[in-house]
Amino acid sequence: MEKEFSYLWEVSAWEFVFVTVILAGGAAYLTGRALARTWQSATTLFLYMLLLTAATRFIHFALFSGTLLSLYYYVVDLIVITAIAFLGMRVTRARQMATQYSFEYQRSGSMSWSKKN
Repeated sequence: MEKEFSYLWEVSAWEFVFVTVILAGGAAYLTGRALARTWQSATTLFLYMLLLTAATRFIHFALFSGTLLSLYYYVVDLIVITAIAFLGMRVTRARQMATQYSFEYQRSGSMSWSKKN
């Protein structure tokens, strides 16, 4: 099982889930929320995710004997972390739009809003 999906993880599946999804994903979600609350752009969020992914690769390297400068696994981690960050930003932005502009918008799902009739 460890080598079946080796295109996603370098050392083991539990290490990928723990470091990339739980630790870095949690930090990415909170970063997305924070940037949405301050009305920052998605470009700023992406730049922060580039830095967070570099820190994640260092944790893979320092704690689990992964490679530090692996472009492939950097991109894999970047995709996962960025998706989680944009999820956090979108959920928070939908809540903001429905709350702060309730006279014009209403929530139409957990990640979207629509104009009131």
